[in-house]
Amino acid sequence: MKKVTIVFALLTILITVFPLDTLAADGGNKPYHFGFKKSKQGKPASIDEEGFKSIMEKHGAVFLGDTGKKELYLTFDNGYENGCTPKILDVLKAKQVPAAFFLTGHYVEDKPELVKRMTAEGHLIGNHSWSHPDMSQISDEKIKTELDRVKNAVVNLTGVQTMSFMRPPRGIFSDRVLEVSKQHGYINVFWSIAYKDWDVRDQKGWKYAYDKVIAQLHPGAVILLHSISTDNTDALDKIIDEARKQGYEFKSLESVNKKTE
Repeated sequence: MKKVTIVFALLTILITVFPLDTLAADGGNKPYHFGFKKSKQGKPASIDEEGFKSIMEKHGAVFLGDTGKKELYLTFDNGYENGCTPKILDVLKAKQVPAAFFLTGHYVEDKPELVKRMTAEGHLIGNHSWSHPDMSQISDEKIKTELDRVKNAVVNLTGVQTMSFMRPPRGIFSDRVLEVSKQHGYINVFWSIAYKDWDVRDQKGWKYAYDKVIAQLHPGAVILLHSISTDNTDALDKIIDEARKQGYEFKSLESVNKKTE
């Protein structure tokens, strides 16, 4: 009888400190900030030690493609325009390289002509949410609204009906976020090559961007660049040339292998 009393008391304490609804919610909504072990000497990047690999695999999220093929997937995050995207598009057109641009609602509203140019020149538009929230902190309904507003705006602007890829703002996600977005037809795309390029007050020149990207090249890599970076813009043609010199081919996200390893 004493054992039963003790167990009951412990359960009461646990429920008081950690309410059941909180425990249940944390089980599916623990937030993760995407990170990875960087590639060195051409070896694939890894998420083996990050703690979320099984969640990404369960929902078919992508952070790299087939590591047995020398293929690269070029992606840009466009939260706002900093005067760089026209030159980026010029380089991609000249080099015949496909890319995916993950757009926010602000970008779609502010730069409709550039959005139309992206699709007209064969690039993919990805969903980066309407208002760039931490999606683990909003409801399922709000997640849907954030995604629908971007998709509908792009459809109305460009006539392109499909939008298959999304990237959670700031790389913050949870089991629930991946599940809800998958239910609405999206594949979450993360990355296996990146560097700190988003601070427009801390640009270091094209060579810095070039060195950071080239040092991380590996088969099946998904490259994340922020389009607001002048360093990225000035280095892009040289990055493409060097990658091709090393035997890499740039592919569209539509052909990416939909698995995390």
